[in-house]
Amino acid sequence: MQRLRAASLVAVFGVSLGLAAAQSVPAFAQSGDGEQKGPWAMFRFGFSAYKSGRKDEALKAYRDAAEHGHAGARWKLATMYASGDGVKEDDYEAFRLYEGLVNEGAPPGTRDETFIAHSLMSLATYLRRGIPNSPITPDPLRARQLYLQAASQFGDADAQFELGRMYMNGEGGPADPVQAARWFNLAAHKGHVGSEAMLGKILFDSGKTVKGLSYMTKALDKANEPDIHWIRALQEEAFAVASEADRRTAMALAGKN
Repeated sequence: MQRLRAASLVAVFGVSLGLAAAQSVPAFAQSGDGEQKGPWAMFRFGFSAYKSGRKDEALKAYRDAAEHGHAGARWKLATMYASGDGVKEDDYEAFRLYEGLVNEGAPPGTRDETFIAHSLMSLATYLRRGIPNSPITPDPLRARQLYLQAASQFGDADAQFELGRMYMNGEGGPADPVQAARWFNLAAHKGHVGSEAMLGKILFDSGKTVKGLSYMTKALDKANEPDIHWIRALQEEAFAVASEADRRTAMALAGKN
């Protein structure tokens, strides 16, 4: 998002300077005595307004906080544009906001790292499919690189899952089932249901029938919308071709007996 220029203050003498400064600052960004609040206060006001359903006020507060460099406000703005939440949907504007956050980064160990990780995921998703009527065309290679950054640098389980899928399907580069299994395994150990199901399929297809079927069954038990449908299809397909003995053993391992 292009930065807006701050309104200039025309100061004549001491009292006039204070009055002009107060008038240039949004009401929500001032304390009771007219003192300007910082971007964190603007962000908090925006969050409160959003939760109360006052999305116009929230949008204004987030924009002002974003203009003052608040990473959380910029990320929230991007998500609002991406989903058309309180503002006209604009995926390209969301992309630009996410890209700005990623390019600037965040100091290690700060809360802003969370916004960078989420922004990497969103950018990768956009680049994987492209944005119609915009300069953003599908770029699976770059999408894979961004998922890799989020998966390795931030340990994001969703990124590890998507990276595993790309390696599995040969998106953005050669297919590599070994790498796919590695990323699914990492995410599965964090409780990522989709990764548990995909890891189970890899194990099943590699001849580890019981272990693979048990993984898929456990994933199905924990799955919610929208994942439950594709995980059920995966599990039922494997269940149909497994022997009765393998089914019983897998069910026992999955805690079904």
